[in-house]
Formats: sequence, structure tokens, C-alpha cells
Amino acid sequence: MAHAKAIAGVEPRELTLELVPEERVQVIEISQQVAAQDEAFAEYTRAAYCSHHTTAGFLEQNFQSRLNHSADTVETFVTAFRKLFPPDADYRHDKMELRDELSEEQKEVEPRNADSHLTYIGAGLQSCVTYVNEPERPVYFVELDGINGKLKRKRRATVIGYNHERVVDESEFTIPMSDHPMDSVNLRDARLGFFDYVTDLLAANDIERGRIDLSLARDEHNAGLTVNEYETLLMRHDLIEVLRDPMRYMAQKGYHMIRDPRAIPSKAKNYAKYDLVQVVNELIDKLGLSESVVERVLDKFLAVPAARFLRMKRSVSLLVSNENSGETGRILQGQYQSPILVQWKKPGGQSRRLRVRVTRFE
Repeated sequence: MAHAKAIAGVEPRELTLELVPEERVQVIEISQQVAAQDEAFAEYTRAAYCSHHTTAGFLEQNFQSRLNHSADTVETFVTAFRKLFPPDADYRHDKMELRDELSEEQKEVEPRNADSHLTYIGAGLQSCVTYVNEPERPVYFVELDGINGKLKRKRRATVIGYNHERVVDESEFTIPMSDHPMDSVNLRDARLGFFDYVTDLLAANDIERGRIDLSLARDEHNAGLTVNEYETLLMRHDLIEVLRDPMRYMAQKGYHMIRDPRAIPSKAKNYAKYDLVQVVNELIDKLGLSESVVERVLDKFLAVPAARFLRMKRSVSLLVSNENSGETGRILQGQYQSPILVQWKKPGGQSRRLRVRVTRFE
């Protein structure tokens, strides 16, 4: 396949796409929109993509390749996680009477979308990914909550094309943890001081466009990173319930529970396991995988904690841009986006270590 050829002396180039989903869940191909908006993007060897939203993001390029660069296959993959986290289950996040941070007016319009957040986290969607630029290959923006009632939500994605990247700083930052074995920490919380630390790194290295890569130190285990909305009920209750019992919500809304109203709660978990087998079989049929792979997937879903089959990563990336201002760049993030450290087992001490790598696009 043909890759773009680097042209010496070409500065990184940036554009922002405005997207309007037609459905609540939609796989939107954006590479053609990038080409239509600016043909010069085909000249770059690499492209960084950033979603400004907590229920819409990207899959890593290697994984998208495993899904055959097919929108239909990507949707099938996401659907497997959507069935684990069905709409209208008993999510605390969606109980507006518990959302003290919202006004009465906001409660009337706030989307009940805990299922979209959990699907995003579980399926390993990323707010920022970097691709080898292959203009002939599709790039998919995966939308999980594109419609609220009758309202189509407006979405933004930023793309930066560049030819070279250079690591200019590497360091570690210590994150204090609570005594709870299952917990989450909002890295955007001002009391933590992490974002001030990162902002100082950007200024010290005069980064205009680039990327910050956050990763758990090599000896940190039983934890992961994501970028999402740090809403207390979602992160401290709904996500924790998933880590404790991965099929909790699927059992509540299982196909058999719908078909058989007489089903008693004690049977709900067995029904959910049966339904999960059907979900996995659909995914395997679509991907054309072997029976041994089926067995491994089912073993992960049914025999181990949720943390092992959720595609939560040990690292996340944050895109940095000066938005063509010529000044020091800042982290591109939507209003509700936060990098979040999640643990499902206590560390040896009272803290965890994050590795911070700053990269300049050139």
C-alpha cells in the first residue's frame, strides 16, 4: 500500500472537522472529509486525530487494521460492548434526581448516556490516536451518543498532519491513591497539580504542536487509563459495579428477561451468560476467527474479572496544539474530557507512578 512521502521543511498542518451524526450510534468515515477540506494532508507521513467528546472516539490503527478497515466490522465490534452495557439499565449516572451538580433545567435536557460512556471505556476507544498516514485507508470516528431525543449533537474532531516527531522530555509524576481497592482518579483535578505540571513542561519545551503520552510505570499493575467524563456517579458507582460484576447490566436487560417477564432475578446471570455467547458468536462470525479464539474470548468474558476483558489501556495520549496562534500549545480537550486513572486492586503503597512523555511534531 502507498504511504505519503515526507517533504522536507513542511510544517505540521491542522484542521478541525465539524460532524453531525445521523444516528445515536454511528461509525463515521472522516478521511475523505479531511481530503476534501485540505488536499495537502495527503503529503504528510503521519496524522494525529483528536475527538473532543467523551462518548465518541477512535480505535488504534493496528486494531482497526485487524477489523479489516471495515465500518461494518467496527460497528459489530462496538455492538458487542453495547450489549454488555444496554441503554436504560440501572445506572446511577442516569438517575437525574441524584445529580446534585445539575440545575433543574439541566436535568431536563441532560442525556441519559451511561451506557455510551461505559461502552467507550470498555471497547478501548481513544480520544487521541496517531496513524501512519494512508490516504487510501478509511479513518473512523466512532460515535456512541450522537442523538439526544430528537436533537442531533454537533461533534468536533481535530487532525494534525506532520512528518516527524521528537521526544523532548520524559519524567514521572506520582498520583496519590485512596484506600479503596477499586477506585478512579481524575487527573484533571486542580488539587492534584498534574495539569499544572504538564502545562509547565509544554512551556519549558516550547511545544506548539505535539502529543503528551501518559503511561503507567512498568511495575504498576491492576490499573488502567482512559479519557472520559469524570462524573462521580459514573466513575465511583457505575464503573466500579462493572469492575466487580461485568455482566451486571446485561443481566438486568438481557434478551431473555425481555422475552420472559416471569424470569426471576436468580436466573438473570445465567440468561446473561447465554446471551453473551450469542454476542461473541456474532462477533466471531463477522471477523472470521477460529474456534480457539472463540474459546479464549469466552474464557475472558466469563471466567475472569472485568478488568481483564475491558480494553482499558495502560497508556493514553493527549493532543497539543496552539491552534495556529504561534504561541505555546495547550492540551486539546472538550469541556467534559479528563484523563482518568482506574484501579481494580490496591497498589503496594498509597500511590501510583505515571510516566509522562512530551513529543514535538515537526
